[in-house]
Amino acid sequence: MITPSKTLIAASALLFLVACKDSDTNKFEIEGTVKNATGTVVYLEEASISNMQPVIVDSAKIDKSGKFTLDAASGEENIYLLRFNSGPSPFATLINDSKEVDITADPTNPKDPYTVKGSPASQQLKDYLTASNDKLTEIYTTSLQLDSLRQSGVGDSVLAPLAARRQTTVDAFRNYVMETIDKSKSAPLSVFVLGSYQSYASSPALGLQPLGQQEVQDVINKTAAKFPKHSGLATLKNSLQSTGQAAAPQGALTNQMAPDFTLPDVNGKPVALSSLKGKYVLVDFWASWCKPCRVENPHVVKAYQQFKDKNFTVLGVSLDKEKAPWLEAIKQDNLTWTHVSDLKFWDSLVVPMYRIEGIPYNVLLDPNGVVIAESLRGEALIAKLSEVLK
Repeated sequence: MITPSKTLIAASALLFLVACKDSDTNKFEIEGTVKNATGTVVYLEEASISNMQPVIVDSAKIDKSGKFTLDAASGEENIYLLRFNSGPSPFATLINDSKEVDITADPTNPKDPYTVKGSPASQQLKDYLTASNDKLTEIYTTSLQLDSLRQSGVGDSVLAPLAARRQTTVDAFRNYVMETIDKSKSAPLSVFVLGSYQSYASSPALGLQPLGQQEVQDVINKTAAKFPKHSGLATLKNSLQSTGQAAAPQGALTNQMAPDFTLPDVNGKPVALSSLKGKYVLVDFWASWCKPCRVENPHVVKAYQQFKDKNFTVLGVSLDKEKAPWLEAIKQDNLTWTHVSDLKFWDSLVVPMYRIEGIPYNVLLDPNGVVIAESLRGEALIAKLSEVLK
């Protein structure tokens, strides 16, 4: 899921709401210049730290010289995103630790897509994202090498040193994350880094070990003590504690009838989940904007191709809010099964029905519509299908 710690997702969403409703009328102003813009309008969005639920707080047209100006009411420090009207992905991420920020961007430059002046926290956030990308690329490349060598049948004498090197890099990255949080002078930066690590750790391909619920709680408690005047962080701390105490146990839907729903497919035709009874069905909750979902999609494709002729199918249920990126992601990721969505983002009717607190998330149904497994990721999905579809 976007963060394996479901309680972090739910509580961070509350932090977002508190920050958005702050009554302080100070202005956070952004002076920007962009080259090679992929749109004509720039949106300024205030976003949830972990599940990235953005709310547009201002917009501006890009003039002929590539300049734009944005501002928003600013209270406590929070995360802000800049994106073009042409797509859902931000081209820069900022923190409002100062009243005025200058940004120069070139989204066609993958190595240095933007520079920021006047905001130390925004610079630290950018440095973290750049370093994380480099470190994760190294881990992923090593993982691919390991997988390739294993498939070729080489011995442990060859695999062991490479596996040890990957583990060293994995451990170093985790230490880097914790050091970044410890040295941070910005509350939202600390929580953002924590949430991003949990998101990275949700990808089986990277081999990262996510923080457990108690570890997350300890980090939040320590961060809240460090920033005692940040009311949003205090709310996050308290919400994490109460949510952790009241959270439903993992596998709460297993052995129950799956809640039925009807949603429109890509052509607007209504599709009922109950119409698929008689088959084993993986109900896959995802979205085009969810990077961990996109990382997980190849595993779902592999499972579908392997078992589609054995009374098995997939129903993709998207939490997208715009149709175009949803359809494009289906095409890009080669998701050839039925897809449905009401395009209502986190307001989708399926969210409360299935107690969804983060994606990717899935449930596996037997031919009677009973949930027999939840949250099957990577090879665990293949293993479970191999067990039930003999």
